[in-house]
Amino acid sequence: MEINKIYREDCRITMSKMPDNFIDLTVTSPPYDNLRTYTSEMEWNENVWKEIIKDLYRVTKVGGVVVWVVGDATVNGSETGTSFKQALFFKECGFNLHDTMIYQKNSYPFPPSNRYYQQFEYMFILSKKAPKTFNGIRQETKWRKKTSELSTTRNADGNTVAMKYEKGKRDRLKDNVWLFNTGYMRSSKDKIAFQHSATFPEQLANDHIISWSNERDLVYDPFMGSGTTAKMAILNKRNWVGSEISKEYCEIAEKRINENI
Repeated sequence: MEINKIYREDCRITMSKMPDNFIDLTVTSPPYDNLRTYTSEMEWNENVWKEIIKDLYRVTKVGGVVVWVVGDATVNGSETGTSFKQALFFKECGFNLHDTMIYQKNSYPFPPSNRYYQQFEYMFILSKKAPKTFNGIRQETKWRKKTSELSTTRNADGNTVAMKYEKGKRDRLKDNVWLFNTGYMRSSKDKIAFQHSATFPEQLANDHIISWSNERDLVYDPFMGSGTTAKMAILNKRNWVGSEISKEYCEIAEKRINENI
């Protein structure tokens, strides 16, 4: 099949054209529990996402990774738990649940009166066996003179010890809770993206692409939406493929991609 292209169709059709072990990395955000208003062209239910997850297992290379960004709706006072069901089904299909990461936002809707503000979504990192690539992103850590004031970690025996750093460095791998400034996106120069109702931050896609793939690897997004995954793949010198069933969203994505080729 042709790569570096958006296929305007159901992602199950796109994946049916792919050979086994074809994709290095998938970075995507599915429709959740209908938390956003999408076009009427999209069908979404448990039978659909189970088929998609099965297809993703087949087309993902051994050592490849799927980044599945997802949240839950609250129905009749209870969260649906669909995100957990999906993560467990990935495991049933053969994926490892390599990491459960958190996408923390600095903006959120007003909650009902009996629960706290909802400020995060899950980023499930699913791997087909052990990930073949990990380019860990590092973060600066404050360094103090007194050992008692250093960042600490707890050993298996329960003892707390100062964290160890590479010689001459004062940084370490990032935590698995990633905070993104979602408010800034509305003032971004990339106004085209926000014609889509559920755009995730470019930095989120960027950091996962850097982490789990190398240059010239093939990155897939089965729910391409406004084209964020493709745009960041291009900027990071990766190949890419996208599926998007909506004609409107395909046009938005094509505009953004053409600006970055």
